[in-house]
Amino acid sequence: MKLSNGKRLERLHDRYQNGDLSRRTFLTLTAAAAAAVGLDMPWMRQALAAVEEVRFDGWGGTVQDAIDKYAFKPYTAKTKIKVVQGTFGDEDEIITKIKTAKPGDYQVIHSSGVNYYIKYVNGGLTSEINEANIPNMANVLQPMIDPFRKLTPKLSAVPYDYGTTGIAYNTKVISPEEAKEKGAALLLDKKYAGKVGGYSDMTTRVWYAALATGQDPNNLKDMDAIWAKVRETRDLAKKFWSSGAELMDLLSKGEIVVTDAWSGRVAALQDQGHPIGYLDPAGSYAWMEDMLILKGSPMAECEELINFMLDPATAIAVAEGQSYPPSLDPTKVKLTEKIEKLPAFDKTGTMKSLTFADPVYWATNEDAWTKQWNRISKGA
Repeated sequence: MKLSNGKRLERLHDRYQNGDLSRRTFLTLTAAAAAAVGLDMPWMRQALAAVEEVRFDGWGGTVQDAIDKYAFKPYTAKTKIKVVQGTFGDEDEIITKIKTAKPGDYQVIHSSGVNYYIKYVNGGLTSEINEANIPNMANVLQPMIDPFRKLTPKLSAVPYDYGTTGIAYNTKVISPEEAKEKGAALLLDKKYAGKVGGYSDMTTRVWYAALATGQDPNNLKDMDAIWAKVRETRDLAKKFWSSGAELMDLLSKGEIVVTDAWSGRVAALQDQGHPIGYLDPAGSYAWMEDMLILKGSPMAECEELINFMLDPATAIAVAEGQSYPPSLDPTKVKLTEKIEKLPAFDKTGTMKSLTFADPVYWATNEDAWTKQWNRISKGA
C-alpha cells in the first residue's frame, strides 16, 4: 500500500524519536518532503528549530567539575550549544526517572559501564550512534569498546574513563605495609570498628565479600558466606557513603580510617594533601564509565559533543582534572605523566590487569541480591 506524504512524515518522525535517524538526516528528509507537498505539522516546526542545548547528567563533585571546565565550557564557546547539567548519586535513581520521562527529556548520561548499559538496553532506552560522526572513537581503547558492542553491535554509548574501587586508608593510622598484608580483609578488622566505611551499593558489598571469602566475584558459589561478610562489614562500619563527595568528606575529616573507595576520588584527596593511601587488592573491582546517548536525543549534537570530549587535548585535561584515566589508547595517544601515575592506569592498553564484572552474570542475579542487600542494610 502506498503511503501518503503525511503518513510518511509521521513515520520519519517516529524513527527520529526512537533514535533510528540522526537529526541531520531527519531534517533533510522531512524538509524536502514537506516542501514538496506544502505540509506543516505541529512537531515539524519544533524539530526544524536549531538545537540550542544538550542535557547531561553525571556524578557531580570533582568529576563533573572537571568535565564542565575542560569539555562543556569550551564546547559551548565553540558551538554556542549550551550543556544543561544534572547530577545523581546512584545511577539506578536516574534510570527510574528516565523511564517515567518523555524521550528526549534526558539525553547524555555519564554511565557506569556495561553493568548499567545492559539495564538501558533491556529497558528500551538506548539509541544507535552514527560512529562516523565521532571520528575520535578511533583513539578509544578497543578492550573498552568490545564489551558494549557484544551487547549491542550498534552502540548507544562510548567509553570515556575507567577506574577501580580499591581500599583507601588513613596513613596516620594504618601503614602501607599493614594495608598490603591484609588487603580486602582490612575492611573486616575489628580493630577499626566504628571507623570503617563502604559504598552503599549492592555490587560493591557483594564484590568485597567475595574477595574476603576467597570466591570469584563473577562465579559465586556460597552466597550464605557472602551475606555473612556483608553483615560483618555493616556491623563494623561507621557509615556507608552514597556519593563521591561524601566519601571524600568522611576520609578528609578522619571520621573513617578505612573504606572501599573510588580511585579517582582518592587521587583527588591525595592531591589536596590528605594522608590517604590507596591499595588495589587482588581482584579489586574495576569499572569503566561511558557517555551514553538516550533514545529521543538530538543525535547529531550529542555525537558532536562526545567527539569533542574525546579529542585528545580535551580528554587529557578532563582526566587530569577528575583523576581518572581516559579511555584513550596509550599506544595511540601520548598521555601525560600525571595520568600515567593515576591509580588503575593501564599502560599496556590491554586492560588485562583489571577485573571487570561480567554484565550478564550480575544482571541475572541483581534483583535477588539487591533485595537481600536492602534487607541487610536496614539491619536484617
